Amino acid sequence: MGSAVITAAEVKEIAREKGADLVGIASADAINAHPPDPKYPQTIERNTPDAKSVVVIAKRVPVAAYRTKSNITYSYMNRQVIRRVEKIAYAVCDALERRGLAGFVPPSSWTIWELKMGTYGPVSLRHLAVEAGLGTLGLEVNLLTPEYGPRANLEAIIVDAELEADTPMTEQVCIGESCSRCLYSCPVSAVRHFGLSKKACMTAAQVTGFPLFAGRWRKFATEDRAAKARFVRSKELFAYWQGLTHVVGSYGTCPRCLEVCPVGNDYHAHLAEPQKVIPETTDTKRAQVAGFKAARKEGDEVPGLSDYNKRWVGPEGYKGIVARQLQAFKRRQAARDEDHS
Repeated sequence: MGSAVITAAEVKEIAREKGADLVGIASADAINAHPPDPKYPQTIERNTPDAKSVVVIAKRVPVAAYRTKSNITYSYMNRQVIRRVEKIAYAVCDALERRGLAGFVPPSSWTIWELKMGTYGPVSLRHLAVEAGLGTLGLEVNLLTPEYGPRANLEAIIVDAELEADTPMTEQVCIGESCSRCLYSCPVSAVRHFGLSKKACMTAAQVTGFPLFAGRWRKFATEDRAAKARFVRSKELFAYWQGLTHVVGSYGTCPRCLEVCPVGNDYHAHLAEPQKVIPETTDTKRAQVAGFKAARKEGDEVPGLSDYNKRWVGPEGYKGIVARQLQAFKRRQAARDEDHS
C-alpha cells in the first residue's frame, strides 16, 4: 500500500460530483482508539488492517417526505435515498481506485451477531460521521448535521491512504434538554438522556422488521388451524411480504423524531410551521424532560453524557448554533424577498 496520490480536497470534490451533499474524512486510527462501545468495538481494524482513512458521505432526504400522511410513503422515499447514497459511495470508491487508492464500502446495514444483536454492523456510520466533522449526536442519538439536522443518510468508504482528516465538531449541535422535541414526539417513548431504547423504537420504526416478523411466526406455531388460515390470508402477512421484497416497513418506518428536530435550514424552510405542535406531548414526558434538565444542571452521572460519550455529543455543550443558523436563514430569506420585490 503506497502513499496517497490524491489530496483530501480532491477526494471531497469527487464525492460532491458523484452526488454527495456532505462529505468529511476521519482518521482510521482515531476510530480504532475510540470505538462507540468498547465492549462491542466497531473499529476499522476489524474490517481491514490496511485502512488509514475513512471518507464519510451524506445524502439528504427530500423534506417533503416528512410532510406526508403515511409513514409508508416516508419509508419508501427514505429507502430510495439509502440506495442512492450506496451508489454514490460505490462511485467514489471506483473513482479513488482509478487514482491509485484501494478502498471499499463496508456493509453498514448488516448485523454482526458475534458483536451484538439488532442492527449492529461492522461500523457505526453515525460515529464515523462525527469523527469526520459532519455533526454530533442528538438527544435520541441520531446524527445531527448543521445543514439537515437528522434528515440525511450516510455511507462510508474505507481507504488505504493517509488523507488529511477533518476536525470533529466540539460544539453540541443538538439543542438538548431545553428542546427535547424528539422525546415529546416519540410515539413509543424510546428517547433517553442522550440515549435510545432500541427495543421500544423498533416497535414503531421496524413494524415489519425481523424481530416482529420472527415473533409473529412464533405465535403462528402455537395457533389453531383456523387462526393459521386467517393469518395466511391477512393484510398483516401481506405487509410482511412487502417488507421482505421492498424493505418498506422493515427499516426506518417512523420519522417522528426526524420531522420535529429544529436543526437545519430544511426545517426552517419547510417544517417549522407544519411541525410546530407536537400532539404526542404528555405530562409524563414533561416530567422526564424536567428530570433530564435537573440531572444536567446538578452534574449527575448520565451514561449518555459520560466523559467517553461526550466525544460524539459535543464536549463543549450547546452554545447556540441553531439560533445562529436561524438568524442567518432569516437574513437570507429577507434578502431574497427584497431582490424579488
